[in-house]
Amino acid sequence: MAAKTPLEVAQYTAQTGMKKAQYPVSSVLVLSFLAGAFIALGFLLDIRVIASAPAEWGSLVNLIGAAVFPVGLILVLIGGGELLTGNMMAVPLATIARKLSVGSMLKNLTLVTIGNFVGALFVAYAFGHVLGLTGEGVYLAKVVDMAGHKLHDGFLQAFISGIGCNWLVALAVWLSYASDTMSGKVLGIWFPTMAFVAIGFQHVVANMFLIPAAIFEGHYSWGQYVMNFIPVWLGNLTGGALFVAAAYWVAYLRQAEPKVKPEIATSIEAVETEARVMLSKQA
Repeated sequence: MAAKTPLEVAQYTAQTGMKKAQYPVSSVLVLSFLAGAFIALGFLLDIRVIASAPAEWGSLVNLIGAAVFPVGLILVLIGGGELLTGNMMAVPLATIARKLSVGSMLKNLTLVTIGNFVGALFVAYAFGHVLGLTGEGVYLAKVVDMAGHKLHDGFLQAFISGIGCNWLVALAVWLSYASDTMSGKVLGIWFPTMAFVAIGFQHVVANMFLIPAAIFEGHYSWGQYVMNFIPVWLGNLTGGALFVAAAYWVAYLRQAEPKVKPEIATSIEAVETEARVMLSKQA
């Protein structure tokens, strides 16, 4: 089968979320470091591609950058990685389906947040600042401009933007789970991810790269970053856990197996007993 049905995807995602929360801490931290670095590399590619584009191109520039950004999520989902925004959908779904405790869910999301931050920060500092890929010229100007737009949003705006982002990113993960082929997974990942970037929604892990990259060059402050991190994290969680995980749980997984009423069960047992007696007499 080339693709799973929505019901099968829901079942697979709940099972995957449970497994994610059961990984050893060392594995979670390594995989989340990689995922944070992969998303940062996708964003770095975006910036390097569009920074020197002519202003006359208008919004087409955003579309070009958005079209290359999904490389990061492709690396995560096919190469291997634990990404916070994806886990904000899969692990809560496992929790809602009673495969995990709330404590296990929060532990996983906390560990993945830490690992993603370290990975994204590594790329921002080593490749952006030390290597200079975001530290001068049009590239620095683009980083500062993009980071400024993220920081400009108030708490409510950043929260709602975070919802929109992870509604799409979690769906990209969902579609990748639906496919059994690499090409199908890439297509499933690409378009929802491209959409969120082109729209300009806020992604907590992408911001872990972008805003620190600007801070390393002397722009903005860590306090400003924290005030952006909190609402975007909460918004991403809401988008993934509520608008995808909870929605599909209600649609596909909420109905438990029907329970047989006691009187019906007794009748069935009586019929089975009578049938066994008749068969033994015939024998």
